[in-house]
Amino acid sequence: MVDIVGVRYKRAGRIYYFDPAGIDLVVGDYVVVETSRGLELGQVVIAPTQVLASEVAKPLRSVVRKATEEDRERARKLEAKEAEALAECGQLVEKLKLPMKLITAQYNLEDSRLTIYFSAEGRVDFRELVRQLSGCLKIRVELRQVGPRDGAKLIGGFGRCGRPLCCGTFLSEFEPVSIKMAKEQDLPLNPAKISGVCGRLLCCLGYEYQQYRSMKEKLPREGQQVATPMGRATVVGGNPLEETVLVELEGGASAEITLGEITKNEGTLHKKERADNRSPRKKR
Repeated sequence: MVDIVGVRYKRAGRIYYFDPAGIDLVVGDYVVVETSRGLELGQVVIAPTQVLASEVAKPLRSVVRKATEEDRERARKLEAKEAEALAECGQLVEKLKLPMKLITAQYNLEDSRLTIYFSAEGRVDFRELVRQLSGCLKIRVELRQVGPRDGAKLIGGFGRCGRPLCCGTFLSEFEPVSIKMAKEQDLPLNPAKISGVCGRLLCCLGYEYQQYRSMKEKLPREGQQVATPMGRATVVGGNPLEETVLVELEGGASAEITLGEITKNEGTLHKKERADNRSPRKKR
């Protein structure tokens, strides 16, 4: 068994695991940790616990120390410098005519390394940009290209619902989202209505997908013949949330009844057959 502690650098960011190194830590504590980018300030989101050694990716870095007020003040001052570095980088991007959109900049706690995140349609040769920016700022510079979802997460903003973006508040990992999820929930398939500010399908399409699937499994299929208190009918729709079924009676009238009021039959009519049944018979 080994001891681990979960640390997050940014709000809703990915959780990384470290060896607590015997330091007494609780959720909410700020810590200084050693990363591939140097020292970073993070916050404990998973209290120290024991897991099997086989479940830990080695080597496991250790927490350096609990963050002091000086560490936190240093991090705040570096955040102010990030805007200046981004502006300087923006001028060079314009000068070099590079097809890229700058998103954000982040210093490590030691002020020895600057990481700039950007988005672009394709691959960008930014070697000259890194050389000139490193010379201007007198610091090691790294550029990282991110996709639309990660770009929205870094920038933040508000969604179609009027609330802060899920990816910027609580989603630490992106789950796959497909158009099938929108279809299952009977949502309009207009991309403008089911896409987020990132231009990709809304992450929230996956929140109730399984629930809708489960509810729809209880309903009879569209076109299926059923028995109702008003006689035989054909299913033409349904409301999974209310557990009601819209049926068309043999006389052509429509009615919405509860799931408990119908008895399913094996027969199924296709849309064309239902249309033919509704058409008046030709006189011979």
